[in-house]
Order: sequence, then C-alpha cells, then structure tokens
Amino acid sequence: MTLKGRKVSARSLALLGLGIAALLVLVWGGDALSWARDNRVVLVQALVTGLLLGGVYSLVSMGLTLIFGVLDVLNFAHGAFMALAMYASFVLVRNAGFDPYLSLLVSVPLLFAIGALVQRVLLARVMDQPHENQLLLTFGLALLIENALLMAFTATPRTVDFPYAQTGIPLGFTTVRGPLDVFGAVADLPRVIAFLGSLVIAGALFYLLRRTSLGTAIRAVAENPDGAAMVGIDVRRMHVITFGLGTACVAAAGTLVLPFLSLQPTTGEQFNVIAFVVVVLGGLGNVVGALVGGILIGLVQELGGAFVPGVDKLFFVFLVFVLTLLLRPQGLFGGKS
Repeated sequence: MTLKGRKVSARSLALLGLGIAALLVLVWGGDALSWARDNRVVLVQALVTGLLLGGVYSLVSMGLTLIFGVLDVLNFAHGAFMALAMYASFVLVRNAGFDPYLSLLVSVPLLFAIGALVQRVLLARVMDQPHENQLLLTFGLALLIENALLMAFTATPRTVDFPYAQTGIPLGFTTVRGPLDVFGAVADLPRVIAFLGSLVIAGALFYLLRRTSLGTAIRAVAENPDGAAMVGIDVRRMHVITFGLGTACVAAAGTLVLPFLSLQPTTGEQFNVIAFVVVVLGGLGNVVGALVGGILIGLVQELGGAFVPGVDKLFFVFLVFVLTLLLRPQGLFGGKS
C-alpha cells in the first residue's frame, strides 16, 4: 500500500468516526456526554468488551475477505463452516477429553481440508459463471451443513466448560486467574484468550501472505490470474489453498469462542452477517482492512449498546454499514475501483 493510500484510509477512518459521533450528538444531544461522565465504568466495560469481541470478528472476516480477494467469490457458507468447526471441537472436548484450545490442532486442519475439497469439487465448477450462481451454491451449501448439524446434534444449545476457571493459567513465574480487571472493567479470561489467539493467528496469516513464496503466489493470483499462470503459478491450486485457508481462519475463530458461547447449528449465522459488514467496511479483499474493520465493528456494537440500552446493538453496526456504502463504498482500505 502506498503512502497516498494510507492517507486516504486514515482520512476516511476519521471522517467515518466524526460522522458517527455527530449523528449521536444530533440524536441524543448532551445526554450522551453527560451519561458518559456519570457512567465511566460502563463506558470502559463497553470499550474492553468491544475490543475483545472485535478481535474475533477480525479473524472471521479475514478468512472471508481472503477468499473474495483471490477467488472473487462471496462465500455465504462461511458461518456454517464456523459452526461445523465448533461442533468438531465440541465432540473432541466431550468425547475425547481434549482441552478446548488444543482442539485447534484438529479443527483447523480438518476445516482446511474440507474447504479445499469444497473448492476443488464444487466451487471450481462455477468460477467462470455469474456471481449469482456462486452465491446460490454457497447459500445452498450453508443450508446443507446447518441441517446436517441439526440432524446430528438437534437444536439443543451446547456448551463446554472453561478448563482454567478454577486453576487459572500457569505462566511459570505467575498464574493468571480470571476475570481480569482492566481499568475497572471486567475481562473474562476466555474472551481474552480468544482475542489474543485471534491476533496471533492474524499475524501468522499476514506473515504467510507477505513473507513466504506461497503467500507471494496467492497475492499474484489475486492481482492477475492470467499473469500468474504465465510465470508458472498453478492458479487452480492457489484457489484450493486459499479457500482452505479461509475456512481454517473461521474454524480457528469458532474454536476460540466455544468456551464462552452457546453452540447451536445456526450459531455461525450471526458471525456471517457481521463478517460481511466488516469486509465491506475494511475493503473487499483487504486482509488488513478486515483486521481493523473487525475491531471497529466490535467497538461500535458495544459502545452503541452502552449509550442506548433500549436499542439492539446490531442497529449501530448496520448504521456504520450504510454510512460506509454512502460515503466510501470501496471501504476504508479499498482502492478507487
């Protein structure tokens, strides 16, 4: 990204933030400012919760935006893949005695393989067809996965216990116990672990894309598939790997949130909707945009709910979505095209 691109992104981010703040002031006037002064702890709690939640949103959205950036496919089955990974981890925890976080070693490779197979067998057949066909195919795949999970596990909500609730997490020189106190706010240990895990995985993905030969090949296919093929890159293989990486990202996110989230076959749907908003906000196909956009959406969701308790939190998320489409439809980190 050029320096000019960074200036545009920063200016757009500032304008969007000022627009949201101005809208809040216009609607609620001085009441919002006085509320913030009188409810500092609630405000800090919303900031902390929004930041932790935003990290998970970022990881979910990075997989989605990676798939779009390379394959030019909007994957409506993204949330269903997340639910599938969560149930895989649930089975490992309940039936095999796995630690919920160690189940990442199984759920992530498993979903990578499933994603690669789906792209090779199904999506490869509609890559050159209109986008409507791709949307219908992934939407149908989502319904198939959700109904299969419904038949296998029923609609009964499932949960897993947080393994370190009583003992804490030993770090050698100390033991971290939850909940954590952050400037007077409460941060549940499972949410902190999910946030930190999301950042680590996001960093690993960024390193893969920017510092490895595989990442260079993936970026080349995203920029110019025909040119990449001319220099000897197997474009179809890169498509398979990229779709696998995208589903692996959402599998990691699902496994990380499992210790503090109720699990149902349709659990992934809420993350699916948020992920599309984040991807549009950050810029279609931009991995850094997905990281920043996810954190912004998490903060907007929790701060909006704190300021206006009577309004659904998703109202503010979709408000940002509409403002983005009106003011900068290519997203904060998107190009001019």
